[in-house]
Amino acid sequence: MDLKTKLALILLLIVVLTLVVFLTKKALIRFSLLKSIEPHRRKIVGGLIYSSYYLIALFVILIIVGVDFNQFGLFASSVLAVLGISFFAQWSMLSNLTASVILFFYHPLRIGSRIKILDSEINFCGTVKDITGFYVLMKTDDERIITIPNTTILYKGIELIN
Repeated sequence: MDLKTKLALILLLIVVLTLVVFLTKKALIRFSLLKSIEPHRRKIVGGLIYSSYYLIALFVILIIVGVDFNQFGLFASSVLAVLGISFFAQWSMLSNLTASVILFFYHPLRIGSRIKILDSEINFCGTVKDITGFYVLMKTDDERIITIPNTTILYKGIELIN
């Protein structure tokens, strides 16, 4: 491919990427309004989705430019091996981010909800003050502020108290 074709393809990719990000942003806003989800939670999930779009776009640009994938494959496998080891070491972080996305789309938990965690080891009841990418911040009935990992909220039973 000549230089003009490569530049045209990269420009087309940028236009398509911009359009996809714009449409995703509108869909996330519509979904969060429909489900009464807080804007900062939408930003967390949007950031994760946009990051995956940009990563895919980077690989497509590398293909367009004509990077030698034999050498690139060696480099990428080395990087992925290091990332795999670090994610394995930080498995709870990755699972909390995944749980955050699942809570965003499929769970009725909202800021201001009164909840009780139904577990023999964890006996907390209180009001949800914030939901982040890694944990839920809850104010208990005895006025303590505690953080509960998103995976705990997802895997343990919780009772929504009206």
